[in-house]
Amino acid sequence: MASLQPSLPEPSSFAGASPPSPSPIGGGAGGGSASAAQEPRKMASAEQLVLDLCDRELRENALLELSKKREIFQDLAPLLWHSFGTIAALLQEIVSIYPALSPPTLSPGASNRVCNALALLQCVASHPDTRIPFLNAHVPLFLYPFLNTFSKTRPFEYLRLTSLGVIGALVKVATFIVQKILLDDIGLHYVCATAERFYAVGSVLGNMVISLADQPSTRLLKHIIRCYLRLSDNPRACVALHNCLPDMLKDGTFNISLRDDPATRRWLQQLLHNVTVGGMGGPGMGVPPQPGLDHMMGI
Repeated sequence: MASLQPSLPEPSSFAGASPPSPSPIGGGAGGGSASAAQEPRKMASAEQLVLDLCDRELRENALLELSKKREIFQDLAPLLWHSFGTIAALLQEIVSIYPALSPPTLSPGASNRVCNALALLQCVASHPDTRIPFLNAHVPLFLYPFLNTFSKTRPFEYLRLTSLGVIGALVKVATFIVQKILLDDIGLHYVCATAERFYAVGSVLGNMVISLADQPSTRLLKHIIRCYLRLSDNPRACVALHNCLPDMLKDGTFNISLRDDPATRRWLQQLLHNVTVGGMGGPGMGVPPQPGLDHMMGI
């Protein structure tokens, strides 16, 4: 199988971190002046490449170049979001590979191309001026089919990882919103109605738990645990959580983080109790055995 081109985002960028500033060319004041002098040329190039995205014959090269150079185009996210037809062109790239998801026939080249489009969406999702409009437009909904694939080949692994990078860039905002949705009975029923919805929410929460091990945030951890606890109120979701709840929530990884937060510690204890009992079908709680979502999720 041909290897994917090196234009894919590095794993370190998948959590939605802000891109590093470009290094000055040369040294001292002269280096700064040279960098400033080149800035109009960089933006002119970015503007032309963004225009090329709307031309089907030029789009593939534009995707490649913009994804490689997105760290040096400081205003690329607003340019992508506000330019006419650009987001629609990126969504066309995403939708075009849906037929290759099932059965799994996605080629390395097609995966590389759509991952370049996803890298640009991550850029938009990471920028403070475009993050909320991006979220309000429900663009992440187009990525959920990618998260629901199970092929272990590299094209699909890159596709899932890059998709999670886009969602990860939103998660600090999205987790609070997801919590509000889950606390509503209608919202909980909606999320747990299908394996796809449950898997999408569970994947994002699980990805954030892993990231919190390296970059602790007690406030974010509190929202994540509350989301999981609310999911455990649904019998079928509770059975699924018995198998897919992150180990880091079970093995004491966050004991120090929660040392001064007794309320969240109680939530975590209740979550672990619910998941343990729910995984056994609910004996002792008057809950009949539940089929869960496992058979639909491939767990």
